[in-house]
Amino acid sequence: MDLAELLAIEEIKRLKYRYMRCVDMKLWDEMATVFVPEATCAYSAGHYAYEGRDAIIEWLRKGMDKPGFHSTHSVHQPEIELVGDAATADRATGTWKIEDIVVDVDYDIMISGAAFYHDRYVKRDGRWWIEHTGYDRIWEQLESRKDRPSLKLTASMWTSGGRSAIEA
Repeated sequence: MDLAELLAIEEIKRLKYRYMRCVDMKLWDEMATVFVPEATCAYSAGHYAYEGRDAIIEWLRKGMDKPGFHSTHSVHQPEIELVGDAATADRATGTWKIEDIVVDVDYDIMISGAAFYHDRYVKRDGRWWIEHTGYDRIWEQLESRKDRPSLKLTASMWTSGGRSAIEA
């Protein structure tokens, strides 16, 4: 592995991390900077599939952009492969392990799970973009928060500015 390959892999890692931050922080305008216009997605083994950057972002926004929706997505174990010679490669693939938790206080549910992302990347104008993203679930579970009466959301970026209600 040479320096050009290592640099490309690091740039792709940062791209994926930015994508995940935009998802969890609901940064829809910034998310447009990670996808090519013709990007595609196939989440949950293709159950949720969309074509075009705007359609992908709109679907995410529609489902997540409300004060009662909270998510955390952690990606690890990247396996990134450049297509072709590292010095001139303009395509790459990536597989990532993801663990995620969603708390939706409006529906009083919590979803948690794990999956593997399978991505394709393209380099244009000197930088990497997501061309396709999607995941296949290893497992997923849904829990009613009503089943745990003592469970309380004590901090929220969207309702308390991220400040905890727990007194020290």
